[in-house]
Amino acid sequence: MVAAVNIMVVGRTYEISCDEGQEDDVRGLAAEVDRRATDLLRSVGQVGDSRLLVMVCLMMADEIGELKRHGLAGSAHEDADATLSIRLEALARQIEAIADRVEKS
Repeated sequence: MVAAVNIMVVGRTYEISCDEGQEDDVRGLAAEVDRRATDLLRSVGQVGDSRLLVMVCLMMADEIGELKRHGLAGSAHEDADATLSIRLEALARQIEAIADRVEKS
């Protein structure tokens, strides 16, 4: 079954679809994206929602890449890391699509 969860990123509310039972995971991921986006916004100033969220996604992807390059994603954690990476990427795509629609409206 599919569930919907409302998340907030940089003061904007988004409705995100997810698998039933994953709502808390999505909220937790969104809280991390919000924290990073808010920190980045303080650093670089207003750059537009889409650009801000793309920058956050790139930073998070870079961190995941660093973990992989340094072997910190050991075999015991590879499945969890892969799942987290997939969820982060899916959430990032959804947020970027929403931000694109917001900018066009």
